[in-house]
Amino acid sequence: MNYRKLFAEHKIIRDLSLVQFIAYFGAWFSNVAIYTMLVDFGSTEFAISVVTAMHFLPAVLIAPFSGAIIDRVKIKPLMISLLITELLMTILFLTIDNKEQIWFLMILIFIRMSAASMFFSTEMSLLAKLLNGKPLQMANEIHSIIWSFTYAVGMAISGFIVNSFGVKTAFIIDATVFAIALIVFIRIDFVVKASITSDKIFQLIKDGFIYIKNDKIMLYLIFLHSCVGLTSFDALITILAKNEYKYVISVPLAIGISNAVRAVALMFGPMIISKYVTKQNLHYLLIFQGIAIILWGLMQENFYVSLIALFIVGLSTTTLWSFTYALLQDKCDEKYIGRVISYNDMFFMISCITTTLFIGLMASLTSVDIITILLGVGFLCFAFYYTRILKWI
Repeated sequence: MNYRKLFAEHKIIRDLSLVQFIAYFGAWFSNVAIYTMLVDFGSTEFAISVVTAMHFLPAVLIAPFSGAIIDRVKIKPLMISLLITELLMTILFLTIDNKEQIWFLMILIFIRMSAASMFFSTEMSLLAKLLNGKPLQMANEIHSIIWSFTYAVGMAISGFIVNSFGVKTAFIIDATVFAIALIVFIRIDFVVKASITSDKIFQLIKDGFIYIKNDKIMLYLIFLHSCVGLTSFDALITILAKNEYKYVISVPLAIGISNAVRAVALMFGPMIISKYVTKQNLHYLLIFQGIAIILWGLMQENFYVSLIALFIVGLSTTTLWSFTYALLQDKCDEKYIGRVISYNDMFFMISCITTTLFIGLMASLTSVDIITILLGVGFLCFAFYYTRILKWI
């Protein structure tokens, strides 16, 4: 099985991947425009940080409810309504004209990111119902590759558009992109077994937690997947650019080039590594990720050498994310798949936030290379953890 064969045998994966590509491309357009608008308004650092938090909080706060909804309603109408919500919120961004309206902007971002988070969880639940085993893992990899590509290209193009034509133009283009994604998705034809659950939402939430509590392997795999949250390097890269690389290259270029190099590695890594990874040898990939991060920490003093190390770090990240996600999808009872995936995404997002806060706190106490090495050691600990739970997987 390879990506070409997967697309050939599963038209639904081709169609969903196209929707992913369009929608993610639009998402990065908004990010650049939103932060540029905040800077233009002369917003305080606190205001900017709160707006940033609005991008992360929805995945944590709505996870129990979104999982119950996914397991209770028809998937396609739900996904259509979520795309429409993202489109409407993007259009409403055009109404923001001054910093007195930032509170309204935060509400719009929260609603849009809530819809985006639920759309992602619904799609991952759908994939688990359509595929299993190696095809499911590869579908996850395709999703992550698309994310990486649109991150690198979307941010770059959006930066050019915002710089040349302004924030409003970027929002208009962004809304158009979401409208195209909606039209493409409506035309997709797929059939999955309808949910037979008629319980109330809060009963579904309770049953989901009980299922995870009673099935320990779900807890083990959710915790395992959270290891990828240790690769939340945005704050680390920004600190390096601000404190170390500004003497070599401008801060924006240092951040942009570092993220672009990492995004390219995230995109091509699965094509090189994925076919060699199995359930029995996954701990070696965790060890490789840990050692690569430690080496990056040791090479950070030189900007250009560090880019090589950062590229190596990115090679294994996508495969780790997709493989551990597929393990969870395969082991989960289909009746609970929406809730389990939502709780998994919630825990993963908490891991990302915790890693970011850890980097920010430790940056005032020690050097950046020590912080990086500690993150690498974290993966070595996860490798040992995986060898202990392997017999139950």
